[in-house]
Amino acid sequence: MSLTEQLHRRNVAPDRLLPPAPAPVGFTLTTESVDPRHIASDMADLAARVRSLMALQRQEVLQLPLGGHFFDIVVTASGAQAHAAVAVMDGIQRTGNEQPDACGPVIEDPHRSWLIWLVPPGTSQHWKPHRHALCLGRPHQIALPAVTTTEPPGPYWLRPFRGDRLVPPTALRQLLDQFQPSPAPHETLLGSVLSTIA
Repeated sequence: MSLTEQLHRRNVAPDRLLPPAPAPVGFTLTTESVDPRHIASDMADLAARVRSLMALQRQEVLQLPLGGHFFDIVVTASGAQAHAAVAVMDGIQRTGNEQPDACGPVIEDPHRSWLIWLVPPGTSQHWKPHRHALCLGRPHQIALPAVTTTEPPGPYWLRPFRGDRLVPPTALRQLLDQFQPSPAPHETLLGSVLSTIA
């Protein structure tokens, strides 16, 4: 059949019998509440994290729960030994023509003389006690400085918050054994002030 040829027309009798119309669809309105125990345990946590990350993009200080899908932290003293460890970690993490500050995200709190290293989530579950560092995850929270805060006063990003890396905990532990920054923060004090450092 050519493209210009008309299709055959079907003749339909005007007095043909039509099938009966189906019954109208009915909807029953019900009220139903979801038992909180049936909701994924991390959904509220996820919502809080999304709000926090949006705040970070708006360059605000934000509260973020540790653990989950983002990061844990290792806290050490700051000072010359800790800064030497950061410099060596830069070299370990650097690839190709990358910027020199390739270490992974590190916050310095000059008021308390701490470095706060962001490490992969779950690190705190496997971290063995260390003389020169504490590792924390759930249920602690941390106040992160705005991403544009890269110098004092107040807590600031000694190494930038980046989306492509965290600090590798095994290499960090080896560097802490080597450089031994001290004194190590006390865990009880640390947990009580983390949410207010920024």
